[in-house]
Amino acid sequence: MDMQRFPEHLLNGYRNFMNGRFSEQQQRYKSLAETGQKPRTMLIACCDSRAAPETIFDCGPGELFVIRNVANLMPPYEPDGHYHSTSAALEFAVQSLRVSDIVVMGHGRCGGIKAALDPDAEPLSPGDFIGRWMNLLKPAAEQIQSNAVMTLSERQRALERVSIRNSIANLRTFPCVQILEAKGKLALHGAWFDISTGELWVMDAKTGDFARPGT
Repeated sequence: MDMQRFPEHLLNGYRNFMNGRFSEQQQRYKSLAETGQKPRTMLIACCDSRAAPETIFDCGPGELFVIRNVANLMPPYEPDGHYHSTSAALEFAVQSLRVSDIVVMGHGRCGGIKAALDPDAEPLSPGDFIGRWMNLLKPAAEQIQSNAVMTLSERQRALERVSIRNSIANLRTFPCVQILEAKGKLALHGAWFDISTGELWVMDAKTGDFARPGT
């Protein structure tokens, strides 16, 4: 196998794209190129390959502004001069694109959440980037870990959903989000996707509970 060769399955997929979706929506792509993007929704999702937002919500080009990271986490507002990819994407979506909705979407069987619940998890590298990132959920993870009544899978699902509420709370630490939400120009939402069944659970904005919407 030639390790320097571009992955053939991606080239085949590109050919299918050009002959299918791009050909069918060529005018839309041309318009987006000329006028720029104007998505109404920003979606914060996990980088897990099984939970692609554009596929789940059947969205076309230009409809979603997506940021994906390990465990779909939103860190708090920290203007400390360091590099903050997720915060930068939020800033652009809110201040430049003027999105009207932000959705934090978690999913079942999340590897990052599983790692957060495992106190004996070994770092994958000396940098332990995942471990440091998942420390955003450390207080909630420790509280859920201490619940001996719950099974491991119940703890994982609980933290997957608690983390969504945590990220929404962190979104509200950003001044731009606070101001626009108070003016009714921005709404924050939570959702959880079950990979095995395809079920989508939506968070109630008032109670924080998750329920399946009518399909």
